[in-house]
Amino acid sequence: MTVIIRPATSEDAHGIFAIYNTEVRVGTATFDTDPMTDDQQAKWLAAHDSPRYPALVAHDVAFAANRGVLGWATLSPWSDRCAYARAAEVSVYVHEEARGRGVGRSLLKALIDHARGVDIAVLLARIAEGNPVSIRLHESVGFREIGVMRRVGEKFGRILDVTLLDLHLDA
Repeated sequence: MTVIIRPATSEDAHGIFAIYNTEVRVGTATFDTDPMTDDQQAKWLAAHDSPRYPALVAHDVAFAANRGVLGWATLSPWSDRCAYARAAEVSVYVHEEARGRGVGRSLLKALIDHARGVDIAVLLARIAEGNPVSIRLHESVGFREIGVMRRVGEKFGRILDVTLLDLHLDA
């Protein structure tokens, strides 16, 4: 497997949203409950065509299952309030057939490197209950648990907690 981590383009939209919309329909990694429409996908890509808050893809031309997109990751503003500008939220999603191969770790490390280059000081992650692999992934690159938001989400008839993690790049 030859994985290239690079900025996402509009040509990656199918692969990105195939992964995301599957998670919307059957998983708890996102609390969205309706798959993104084509218009929403275009707006999402435009919002992440940013030097500060990019979308990255892990791509392998030999991965035919998803047009080469093994996974994707983003930095997003933690809040629209100016005082939070030093913090960003990370998101990482990996195609089910590419899990356990280091794709998520490569994407997360690329986000960390990018954040350092654009003076983001703190990275935050929200991980829904029932995703221990995601917690271990984040901890493997230095994130630490800072709390649990109890019973804040509901999906598939389940009330879910969300674990908060952070990584201080300016420490």
